[in-house]
Amino acid sequence: MDYRYDHILIRYGELSLKGKNRNSFIKQLMVNVKKALKSFVTLEFERQHDRMYIYLHDENAEQVSEVLKKVFGISSFSLAIKTKPDMDEIIQACLDSQDLDACKTFKVAARRSDKTFPIISDQMNRLVATAILKNSNWKVDVHNPDVKVVVEVHKDAAYIMTDRIEGAGGYPVGVGGKAMVLLSGGIDSPVASYLMMKRGTHIECIHYASPPYTSQNAQDKVMELAQQICGYQGDLLVHVVPFTNLQLAIYQHADESYAITLMRRMMMRIATGLAEKRHAQAIATGESIGQVASQTLESMQAINEVTSTPIIRPVVCMDKVEIIDLAKKIGTYETSILPYEDCCTIFTPKNPVTKPKIDRCKKYEDRFDFETMVNDCIENVESIWIHPKKEDKTEEELF
Repeated sequence: MDYRYDHILIRYGELSLKGKNRNSFIKQLMVNVKKALKSFVTLEFERQHDRMYIYLHDENAEQVSEVLKKVFGISSFSLAIKTKPDMDEIIQACLDSQDLDACKTFKVAARRSDKTFPIISDQMNRLVATAILKNSNWKVDVHNPDVKVVVEVHKDAAYIMTDRIEGAGGYPVGVGGKAMVLLSGGIDSPVASYLMMKRGTHIECIHYASPPYTSQNAQDKVMELAQQICGYQGDLLVHVVPFTNLQLAIYQHADESYAITLMRRMMMRIATGLAEKRHAQAIATGESIGQVASQTLESMQAINEVTSTPIIRPVVCMDKVEIIDLAKKIGTYETSILPYEDCCTIFTPKNPVTKPKIDRCKKYEDRFDFETMVNDCIENVESIWIHPKKEDKTEEELF
């Protein structure tokens, strides 16, 4: 990619449907784009009603493009040459944008948003195509061209583009509030995290660790998963909850068949407390209906009973193949299948109840002071910042 592209043109896509919220969505997208590209120090940004433009200066266009692919709220973007809205300069920019020594087929697609520009779109198509034919061995193919030369003429500038790179879609992270996502080392919860961010929700993650029953490798695996998904929103905070004592108390005071249900109820209580402290409006999990015993509708009902905070389950109606395919797409699958077990896996009973009764859950919980233990978990959480392509650091002052 050695042509003299000097801009990137960003298209909003789904944001154009948002009516009165449109401006706030676009402002948030601008914030997120700048944050994602903060290491490219010479970039300049311009936001307009239907487009966003990035002036590259001397930055690497391919590297900038790779970062933009992960920014939610972008429908697509194109590398572009910016020139004056003058036909001679437009033609020269079209010639400069291509390797004319190669033998290719092409099509020109011109559009003028400025209707005062004196040359209509069809005339622009012919003028640009004629110049390319005179200066190369290229041939016109309007149906399946190797190269599509796109010309957009605006009142103050024209843009010449030859590629259209798909963006991540969705809404800009931050327009949908904040949620606490329960992040295990499995396949489902990183996918749930991705889907929450895609709908514009800023996330923080909660991981329940039970040393020495769960290893440091298991926690490192979760941090690697957090690293792999954090590029979709930028910095990501992971709260590691010391869950051992509470987990052991459950097995000491309750029937083993109810252990997973009680464990999930405690997790929801802790997540609710952390959500209140971190000003989050929801809790999200990677649960899918019927996938395991703790994910039947009866189990979900028993688990939901302990909190009034909304619980969102983004993959709840997806089958395992669909979840795995999405995990592979976002790059978390290979890490998720590493053989390091989390607290739910290690403590899984042989015959877990599939239709737990809420009154029986409460009966077991009344046998020990779980509220104090839940508060201890919240107070002793370790909160770790994960940064895209940077080393992690511990946040000690949050709680």
